[in-house]
Amino acid sequence: MYTVKELARLTGLTPRTLRYYDSIGLLCPRRGKDNDYRLYGPEEVDRLQQILLYRDMGLPLEEIKNLLDEPGFDRERTLREHLDRLLERRREVDRLIHTVRSTLQSIEGGTTMTDQEKFEGMKRQAIRENEAAYGQEAREKYGEDAMDEHNKRLANMTEEEWEQMKTEEEGYKAALRRAVEAGDPAGEDARKAVKLHAAWLAHYWPKGAVTPQAHVGMAEMYTQDERFTAYYEAVAPGCAAFFAKAVKAYYQE
Repeated sequence: MYTVKELARLTGLTPRTLRYYDSIGLLCPRRGKDNDYRLYGPEEVDRLQQILLYRDMGLPLEEIKNLLDEPGFDRERTLREHLDRLLERRREVDRLIHTVRSTLQSIEGGTTMTDQEKFEGMKRQAIRENEAAYGQEAREKYGEDAMDEHNKRLANMTEEEWEQMKTEEEGYKAALRRAVEAGDPAGEDARKAVKLHAAWLAHYWPKGAVTPQAHVGMAEMYTQDERFTAYYEAVAPGCAAFFAKAVKAYYQE
């Protein structure tokens, strides 16, 4: 059995953090029989391990609580899934270390970094940035397996496919700028932007996920989520709201 201070010392957490977990019902200690000390036993320690693992994955505390309190929660399966993600993260770090070392050696004149090595580094960076920005929401919506498969497809993308994706991205942005200037969400440039955007989006979403309904819903979210709004406002002022109308008009015809 551990007191708050003892468990804090063991885990590296602060007593204040443990008390906060208690206050929100995430990790509730037992009360001592002879005093009012809060004590943590084996079950609480195991639960805390799960909390820290999920927190490391970036899940909000409220969601962690809901997961752990589910009747069918499988601790062993969760640990195995987390181990798989950690191993993949380690492989990713190893690849990044190799890329950085190769780049440094190229700068210092020791070796020449091949275009293939630079290309692999760009793909890994795209996966990492996409996971950081939208990974959690996408995993909640489509599931772990679907997103892992998506990342695998992106990692295995050929240079030709990569260039096609970048061309689609540049193409829909250029068409969207022209459409915003014209002011017609149903015009030719707007329709071209929507079509290219759907093709570009398909590289990032799980296979078959870019349906008309999903595309419209995503475009509407561009006006509600500041991250998306900022991305499209950088294309052209007022672009987020305009594009939401353009996507809706595209599928209504």
